[in-house]
Amino acid sequence: MFLKVLKVFAITVLWCVGISVFSVVIYKFIPPPATPVMVIRVFEGWFESRNVSISKDWVSYDEVSPYFFRAVVGAEDARFMKHDGFDWKAIDNAKRYNESHRGKRLHGASTISMQTAKNTFLWHGRNYARKLLEAYFTVLIEKIWGKKRILEVYANVVEMGDGIYGVEAASKHFFGKPAKKLTSREAALIAAVLPNPRKWSPAAPTDYIENRVAFIHGRMGGV
Repeated sequence: MFLKVLKVFAITVLWCVGISVFSVVIYKFIPPPATPVMVIRVFEGWFESRNVSISKDWVSYDEVSPYFFRAVVGAEDARFMKHDGFDWKAIDNAKRYNESHRGKRLHGASTISMQTAKNTFLWHGRNYARKLLEAYFTVLIEKIWGKKRILEVYANVVEMGDGIYGVEAASKHFFGKPAKKLTSREAALIAAVLPNPRKWSPAAPTDYIENRVAFIHGRMGGV
């Protein structure tokens, strides 16, 4: 009986690994049609008795303003081009901060690669199972996609407002222009609200967001 259960478990694991690798390989060449986060948001809207529409418009890397990529790297992951998917220095710094500031808001060390893995294949959450899956998919996309494709997918699937996904949809919604024509400030504004895009808006920046924009601008020259 134990051997049968073990065999079924092994086969299930192999199938899951095969499907996950296949999905990553496929998404290296074609845009993900939807993400788990998008589906979850729609169901949340149903349960809250409100209509949630999905606004997304896939664009290639070259159809996005270079300011946007410089802004998100400066805001989210300054060592993006140097690490292998995990910024171990940032992880260590976050661990030290959280240990010395218990009871306060936790600091994270999620890289753009980790965020892309999460946004493309998984759901939001802090449990260990999801974190392990996030690490697994991060390794896969770093090895199979490479940095440019990771940035391209990130730019197209990241949540940027209520029902708004990707920089093209966000640029048109907030600034009335395609992502290719984003200015340095507009790109920094979009990047500044990414930690909580359903709370903040690039079109109506608070003092806190303006401070983040200034910080991001300071980093954009060096990324």
